[in-house]
Amino acid sequence: MKIKHIVHKKVILVLLFFISMFFIGRALGYVKEKVVPTSAKIMQAENWGLGGYGDETQPTGIVSAAELKKYDAYFLGDKEKKVIYLTFDAGFENGNTAPILDALKKHHAHATFFVVGHYLESAPDLVKRMVAEGHCVGNHTYHHLDMSKISDMDAFRKEMDDVAALFQQITGEKLTMYYRPPQGKYSVENLKMAKELGYKTFFWSLAYVDWYQDKQPTKEEAFQKLIGRIHPGAIVLLHSTSQTNGEILDELLTKWEEMGYTFMPLSDLTE
Repeated sequence: MKIKHIVHKKVILVLLFFISMFFIGRALGYVKEKVVPTSAKIMQAENWGLGGYGDETQPTGIVSAAELKKYDAYFLGDKEKKVIYLTFDAGFENGNTAPILDALKKHHAHATFFVVGHYLESAPDLVKRMVAEGHCVGNHTYHHLDMSKISDMDAFRKEMDDVAALFQQITGEKLTMYYRPPQGKYSVENLKMAKELGYKTFFWSLAYVDWYQDKQPTKEEAFQKLIGRIHPGAIVLLHSTSQTNGEILDELLTKWEEMGYTFMPLSDLTE
């Protein structure tokens, strides 16, 4: 009986040892996961995000500008230059693109419009006007999908190529090889595929919640964010569907100019 008792005790000790090792390993794995450097986060699916606004200081991104540049991707420009890069995401047309184009023309400001397939199908005349007035038109994918979930190159290419083909059919010109991931959702594989296709990817360093049609920001709310957060080298993301943007853009551009800013196309960053 004594021998059986000793054996039973040893078995329990061995089991306790392996159980403790299992939980220690899990704990170490958790710690390791939590301290992954920011630059490594790009290896997984992410939603683009920013932090650190204030006093015309450039914000930080969840990935550094240097890391993004490896994939021909950008989110802001030179911190020493009071330059603003205006970009608009165009998912559909609701009457606000024309006043936006009017304001840009008045200020001799060239912007980039990232369009989806639906916009090309439903508003070809406005797309032609964008081109005629010297703006770039970039690729926002045909169906505005979460591209971070697409790992197949053929599927990725089709989303991009269908936009480029329809744009050329409408305008007779080739699409500018600029890409913006819908909703800012991306993965390193997306960036690699975009680069392989010849695209440069553009995120942003300044944006605000302007896309809800039934909850548009007031002029005061818009100015508080867009003027209070502006900074040198800003890539500004606005939505062409926003009534507020259509109403305030002329005055907004004037205020930015009074602060000493000028407007440049995205090609100023890439070239």
